[in-house]
Amino acid sequence: MCAYVHLAYLTVAFAAAIPATHATNSFPVAIRVDASRPIGPLRPIWRFFGGDEPNYATMKDGQKLLADYGKLRPKDVYFRTHNLLNTGDGTPALKWGSTDAYTEDAQGRPVYNWKILDLMFDSYLERGVRPYVQIGFMPQALSTQPEPYRHEWRPGLPYERIYTGWSYPPKDYARWGELVYQWVKHCVERYGKEEVEQWYWQTWNEADIGSPTRPGYFTGTRQEFYKLHDHAIDAVRRALPTARVGGPDSAGAGQWTREFFEHCLRGTNHVTGQVGTPLDFVSFHAKGQPSYTNNHVRMGIGTHLSRIDIGFRLVASFPELKNTPIVIGESDPEGCAACQGPSFSYRNGTVYSSYTAASFARKHDLADRHGVNFAGALTWAFTFEDQPYFAGFRQLASCGLPLAVFNILRMYSQMDGQRLTAESDTAVPLDDIMRRGVREKPDVGALASQDGNKLCVMVWHYHDDDIKGDAAAVELAVAGLPGSVSEARLTHYRVDEFHSNPYDAWRRMGSPIAPNQRQYNQLQEASHLAKLEDAPATVRVGQGNAVLKFSLPRQGVSLVVLEW
Repeated sequence: MCAYVHLAYLTVAFAAAIPATHATNSFPVAIRVDASRPIGPLRPIWRFFGGDEPNYATMKDGQKLLADYGKLRPKDVYFRTHNLLNTGDGTPALKWGSTDAYTEDAQGRPVYNWKILDLMFDSYLERGVRPYVQIGFMPQALSTQPEPYRHEWRPGLPYERIYTGWSYPPKDYARWGELVYQWVKHCVERYGKEEVEQWYWQTWNEADIGSPTRPGYFTGTRQEFYKLHDHAIDAVRRALPTARVGGPDSAGAGQWTREFFEHCLRGTNHVTGQVGTPLDFVSFHAKGQPSYTNNHVRMGIGTHLSRIDIGFRLVASFPELKNTPIVIGESDPEGCAACQGPSFSYRNGTVYSSYTAASFARKHDLADRHGVNFAGALTWAFTFEDQPYFAGFRQLASCGLPLAVFNILRMYSQMDGQRLTAESDTAVPLDDIMRRGVREKPDVGALASQDGNKLCVMVWHYHDDDIKGDAAAVELAVAGLPGSVSEARLTHYRVDEFHSNPYDAWRRMGSPIAPNQRQYNQLQEASHLAKLEDAPATVRVGQGNAVLKFSLPRQGVSLVVLEW
C-alpha cells in the first residue's frame, strides 16, 4: 500500500474566547446581524453528496460515513455516485465500481441482477440517506465498444485511461431503455412508490466530456447522448410516472449544456416523437482551480464561484426554467477526488473547511442575484476504504474519522429557518472574489439564520493562500432580538487547527502510520464538532441587542448559536 506524504500544514496560533481588544497579532472585524431583517428561507443546499466509487457504500467506513450524513438531516440528504450499471463483481477500485446489473445469456437474452444495487440503496436508506440516481454507465454487453472494459488507473497515470468500454453508447437503445425500466420498476416494488418519488434520477455524468474521436465520460456524439437520455427518462417515467427526472450533470454550463436544455424543452424526443423531454430539475457541475506555488497551496475560489455564476445565468436565460430546481451536481475546490499531489494537499485540514464555509455562503448570494431556484450543491467527496490515514484524497472522512470539512457541514445542518441580514466590514465583495479570488486581504464573513428562538451565525476567516496570517478580532453585534429577552444561552462551535480536526491531532501525535486503540480513540474525539473552550454559557441582551467578542484564527470557522 502506497501513501502520498503531504506537506505539513502551517500552525496558526489563536486565543480561544479572548476579548478582541486583548488579542495580539490580530486585526479588528465588525460583524452586524439583524434578526428583524430576514431575507428569505435559508435553503439547505449542503445536503447533497457523492463519489466515484459506489461499492464503498457497502463497506465499513462507507457505511459509517453514510450514517453521519443521515444524522445531518434524516431522509433529506442525497447521495450520487458513478458506475451504478457497470459490469463487474462489485470489487471497488479508484475511479471504478460495478454491480453486474445487466448481462446477457448464451442466447443473447438480457439477465438482470439487482443484488449489489440493492445492497447499496439499502445502505443509504437504512441510514437516512436517499439516492440521487445517476443512470450509468454502459454495461459491457450493451456497449458498442466492449473491449477494453474495466480500466487500470492509479493516481499519477494519465486520466484519459479511465475512459474505456463503459463510456460508449449502447448497441441497442431499446435494450438500454428496458434495463432502466426494469431497474426503476424493481426499486418501486422493493422500496415503495412514495419512497422512490423522493429520489432524483438523471442520465450519465459529464457527457459534454468526450466525442467519437476523443474518449471521455461519453464517447459518442451529442445526438447519441440525447437518444440515450431520452430512452432512459422515458423508461423511468414508464415505471414511475411521478418520478423526479432531470439533468444533465454536465461538467460545465457552456454551449453543450445550453443545447441540451434546448433539446429537452423544444426538441424532438427520440422515443415519443413529441416535443420535449421532462426536466423536473436541472444540474451542472462547477469546480475551483487550486495551484501549488512558492511552497504552498493557492486555492481557486474565484474560479469556482464564477463557474456557478455562469451556470445560474444560463438557467435564468430560459423562461421555462425560471422556477425549476437547480442542483450543482458536483461543486468542489477542484476536479479529481482520487488524484494526489502537492496542489491537493489542502484536503485534510482547515483550508478545505474554511473554503467550504466561505464558498457555500456565496452560492446563496449568486442564486439570489439571478433569481433562480437553487436546491442544492453536491459535495463530490466520500471516503476511500482501506487507504492510509489522511492519504490526501478529496474525502469527508479518513479511516472512519470525519475531517474538519465535514464539521463545517455539521455546522450548516444546525442552521435553518430564515436567512438574516449579516454584514462584515472585512468580507471581500462577491464580485471581487470572482475577479481576483481571495489573494490580497483575507475574507472574514458571516451567514446568519433564525428558526424560532434559535439564532445561528457562522463566521469564517478564509484566504486562498495556505500561509500564516494574523487572527481576526471579531466583534459580533446581533440586533433585533425580542425585547423581552434579557439573556440568551450561547453555544460556540469551532473548526480550526485545534478543534474539530483529527488531521492536525494526528500530526501532533507524530503522524503514526497505524494508530493504536488509545490514539484512534483520541482521533475519534477530535473528529467531533467541538465547542470552544472557555466560551461564556450566556450572553446579556439589552433592548434586543447582544454583543460577542472572540478571536478567530486564519482558516478558522465559528458557529455561534443563541437560544432563548
